[in-house]
Order: sequence, then structure tokens, then C-alpha cells
Amino acid sequence: MKRSIIIAFLSFIVLTNCSLNTDNNTNQVVKTYWHLTNVSGGVAGIDQDFGLNKIIWGFDEITGKLTVNNTNTDDVEDGLATGIYTYSVIEVENKAYLKIESNEFGGFTYSQTQLIIDQNMTSTGTGADGFIYTFTKVAVVENAN
Repeated sequence: MKRSIIIAFLSFIVLTNCSLNTDNNTNQVVKTYWHLTNVSGGVAGIDQDFGLNKIIWGFDEITGKLTVNNTNTDDVEDGLATGIYTYSVIEVENKAYLKIESNEFGGFTYSQTQLIIDQNMTSTGTGADGFIYTFTKVAVVENAN
């Protein structure tokens, strides 16, 4: 009787620890990308919309690098050219400001789905004729391996 209980217990342990997933080496991570969807303001008072995937910004908080993929070919204000930039965030009186390549780019606010960078808002006060960049958040699942 004891023997059959031990065999049943061991069988239960072995069967419940089996995995149907044979690809245990795949680690997936969710990456957040910000797609530029609108630029407004400036001296001329522009209001330019962009489709998703046209201009994409990816912030890497660990390295302090901003990767920009800009495929826009129109001659309109669209932020930064394709490239990798260093960035940092400074905080003054509970407001956040983005610095790119040691230059203050503007004050920013963000929500679950939207990032707004306002060049009229600086850590030293307000300005005029700057651009306002509106981004939409897109989360992508990628393999880490």
C-alpha cells in the first residue's frame, strides 16, 4: 500500500512539472516607442499631422540614448533626423524638461498613450514660436534573444 502511494505521488510530481513549451530560451520584452503624430506652432503657425510609423522615437532609460527613425521626406518640421542621441531629463519645480545632446529640447508631459513636448516651455521660463510635438505610444513585444 505504501509503495503504491509513493509511486502515485512521484507520478503526480513528474507529470505536473512537465511543460508543453519546448522553447524555454525565448524571452520576450515589451518595448515602448513614441510615434510623432503632430507638430504645431513655430513662427508660421504650422499644424502638420504624420501617420504612425513615419517618425519613431525610442528612449532607452538604461543607456540614456534616444533612437530616432525618421522616414519623412516632406520639407516640414519633423523634429530630429534619424540617428542616436544622448538624452536626459531635468526637473525644475516639479516640471520635467528633455535635454537632447546637452541642449534643452522642451518641457514635456505624458500619459498612458500620449507624449507632448512643448518647446515653448523651458526650465528658465516660457518662450514663443517654439514647436509642440505630439507623440502616440505604441508598445511592441520583441524577443530579447
